[in-house]
Amino acid sequence: MMIEKRFNFKEIHMGSLIERKVQENGVSLSFLCKTFNCSEKEITQMYTSETLDTEILLSWSKLLEYDFFRIYSEHLILYSPQTRVNIKDSGKVSLKKKNGEFRKNIYTRGMIEFILESLKKGEKQYKEVLDEYGIPKSTLHKWIEKYR
Repeated sequence: MMIEKRFNFKEIHMGSLIERKVQENGVSLSFLCKTFNCSEKEITQMYTSETLDTEILLSWSKLLEYDFFRIYSEHLILYSPQTRVNIKDSGKVSLKKKNGEFRKNIYTRGMIEFILESLKKGEKQYKEVLDEYGIPKSTLHKWIEKYR
């Protein structure tokens, strides 16, 4: 499953993503019921659930051969505050989180396309992207040159 360019990493509905992947792979409902040892109604309930238990999500990831946890990882990269390590003169290490700063060191192709698409469609201004995602200007320029 390719994450669509317009995928909203901020609002994740895992059940619908799993349902789409099941359809793409052509997996039958009866096979899923046997695999999960549950009824068709329970499978349908999983499709409508925004979140799933990690053990169930792991089973879906193995069954459909897709890392659904990666979607949450990409969400964390875009939207969680960056942790900074400070070493004080006394030699003690402390961790500080700065509000409003986001991790910026790992961006997947899907995330880059999501950001560039929001710029192209005018959903976000250039400055908004820099501020919201904490992307250096030089990095954003490189992406624009490389992927457009």
